[in-house]
Amino acid sequence: MVRFTLKRIVLCASSACVAMVSSAAAQNQTPIPDFSSNNAGWTGMGGMTAMPGSPEPVGQDPSRPLIGNIGRLPGQQPTFPYANLTNPNLTPFAREGLRKVNEAADAGFAMYSRESRCWHTGVPVYLNNPAQPTFFLQTPTEVTTIWQMDQQVRHIYLNVPHSGNPKPSWYGESVGHYEGNTLVVDTIGQNTQTFLDNFRTPHSDRLHVIERYRLVDNGNTLEAEVTIDDPVALVQPLHVVKRWRKVQGPMTESRCADGEMVNPFGQKTDPIPTARTADF
Repeated sequence: MVRFTLKRIVLCASSACVAMVSSAAAQNQTPIPDFSSNNAGWTGMGGMTAMPGSPEPVGQDPSRPLIGNIGRLPGQQPTFPYANLTNPNLTPFAREGLRKVNEAADAGFAMYSRESRCWHTGVPVYLNNPAQPTFFLQTPTEVTTIWQMDQQVRHIYLNVPHSGNPKPSWYGESVGHYEGNTLVVDTIGQNTQTFLDNFRTPHSDRLHVIERYRLVDNGNTLEAEVTIDDPVALVQPLHVVKRWRKVQGPMTESRCADGEMVNPFGQKTDPIPTARTADF
């Protein structure tokens, strides 16, 4: 097992970061937030919850309770997500997509999370990556986030506009900037092979996600207010909040393609993705 230390490559542990923070303070009177020093990582605390005034995200069908591996009672069997199709914020397009997902579950398809099957998750589902921490690399021109499991990576380019016609990709085109103590990230240009949530709510190529990251609880908690807008899938935009707890320690390497143990009984589920052509 290989372990990485971020201390030497994260600018917030270097003199360059001091200059960057000082410059930001002079311009904005508030230092930019430091999400990355001292090998800090961030582990998710639950899912996304609706902010006041927002429609509710898709939830579990109440007739099919979700039972996880952790906290279940003796004799209970864990279950998979099964979407509540009565959510009033779903368009017919989204409701039909979820109906097909539920039908697949009824036919015995095992709804393991896509990231556990080595698929890129896209945004905003990337924010729900569980158990393993996410690490931030901050430079004056880019913020890179790395989820420890399978080293899923996002690139956020700072202080630049969106390109005129971004080519659709798994994580789309993310641009960002700092507003005082908040990192604001704007993402467009995602392909339509990902979902809006762990229930597999589909989205269109018009998906637009805005994330606002800040540190709370004396720097021990990372909080993101997220706006999810897709008029093809949602009647109204969702405004949700997601939180992570701070963990210390170097990043550990993992390889998701070795993770067939997440399907120990050989159930029918998403195949491990394979490249059609070599990428090197």
